Amino acid sequence: MTEPIPANSPAKASPPSSLNQLKIDRSVVPSGKKSGRGKWLAIIVAIVVATGVALRPGKTEVQATSVLTAYPSQQYAQLTASGYVVAQRRAAVASKATGRLVWLNVREGSQVKQGEVIAKLDASDVQASIASAQASIRQAEAGVAQSNVELINAEAELKRSQGLKAQGFVSAQALDSATTRVNSAKAAVISAQAAVAVARAQLKVQQVNQDFTEIRAPFDGVVLVKNANVGDIITPFSSAAGSQGAVVTMADMSTLEVEADVSESNLAKAKIGQPVEITLDALPDSRFRGNVVGIVPTVDRAKATVMTKIRFEKLDPRILPEMSAKVTILSQAATDADQKPVLALNPKAIVERAGKKEVFRIKDDTVEAIEVSVGRKIGDNVEIKAALQSGDKLVLSPGEKLVAGTKIVVASK
Repeated sequence: MTEPIPANSPAKASPPSSLNQLKIDRSVVPSGKKSGRGKWLAIIVAIVVATGVALRPGKTEVQATSVLTAYPSQQYAQLTASGYVVAQRRAAVASKATGRLVWLNVREGSQVKQGEVIAKLDASDVQASIASAQASIRQAEAGVAQSNVELINAEAELKRSQGLKAQGFVSAQALDSATTRVNSAKAAVISAQAAVAVARAQLKVQQVNQDFTEIRAPFDGVVLVKNANVGDIITPFSSAAGSQGAVVTMADMSTLEVEADVSESNLAKAKIGQPVEITLDALPDSRFRGNVVGIVPTVDRAKATVMTKIRFEKLDPRILPEMSAKVTILSQAATDADQKPVLALNPKAIVERAGKKEVFRIKDDTVEAIEVSVGRKIGDNVEIKAALQSGDKLVLSPGEKLVAGTKIVVASK
C-alpha cells in the first residue's frame, strides 16, 4: 500500500513554480516600442521650441515701405505713352546708275554735308561715251564750217549770175540754178548746226550719267548704316542676288522726334502744342522737355492706338534714332526745378508725435525715429526733406506703441 505524500514535500511544490514562469512581466517595455515613443517625444519638443522662438516676446511685426526718388513734374501728368525716337528726315542713299562700287568715303557715324561725294561707281564706260560724244561734236562742227563755206560760194555765184543776167549774158535758167544752190547751202548749214546740237545733247546725257556714278549726300546728316562695301554691285532698281540697293542710310539728326502710341481712349487728353516730358531708357537720369507737334489722323486697328509726334524742346547729342522712349503729357509745362529729383515716400509711413512728423527707419531688427519735413504731393506719394536716402526701408503705418529702439520683425508679403 502506497503511502501519501506530505503537502510540504518538494514533489508537491514543483507545479506552482512552472505556472509562475508563464506570467507576463508588464514592468519590462519592448525595445522597439520604446524607440518609437522617443522619436515622437523629440518631434514634440522641437515643435514647442520652434513655436517659442517664433512667438518670443519683444518682437513687433511691421510692414515695410521704401524711400523713392521722384520728380515734381509727375504731379502734372495727364497720360503716359511709349514709343521710339525717329528721324523725320531719313534716306537710303543710292544711285540711279548701276555699277560696281569703287570708292567709299564714309562709315557709320560719319557726318556729311549736302552735296558731298560719299561714294563712286565704276564710270569707265560712261567716260568712253563722253569721249565719243565730244568727238561727234567736233565732227558736227566741222560739217557746219563746210556748209558755211558752201553757202558763201553759192551766194557769190548767185550775185554774179544776177549781174550777168542784168547785162543779158546769162539766161533765166542759169539764174534759177544759182538761186537753188544758195538755198541748198543754207539747208546744209541748218542741218549741220542741228547735228552739233544733237552731239552736244548726247554729251550732256553722258555727263549726267557720270554724275550718277558719284553718290552725294542729299542733306546734312549722319551716316547710320553702311549698306555696301567697295566691290559690291549697286543695283537700285533690282533685287538680284549679291547686289545692293542703297550704299548708306543717313538721317538728319536735327529732325529727331518721338513717335508715341497713345491709346485711342485717352486721345482726348492729347492736343497739339501740349507740353510733354520725355524719358529715354538709355538715359534714365535725364528728362527732356517737348511738345506735341502732330497727331496722325488714323487709328492702328490692331493696337487701338494713335501715333502722336513729339518734338524735343532742345536736342541732346546723346539722343539717337530708334531709342526707346516714354512720354508723359502734362497739364502744364515743367520748369527746371520740377525736373530735379526729390525724395518721396508713402504718406502712411509718416506719424506726428509731440508736434513733429517722423518716420521709423528699419535698421537690422530695430527701428530709429527720423524727423521729416513734408512737401508737395507727387502722385500717390509726398515729397519729404530728411536725413534719408533713396532705397531706405521704413515702417508702413507704425502703431502708437512703436518707438525708437523697438525690436521688430518685417512681415512677409
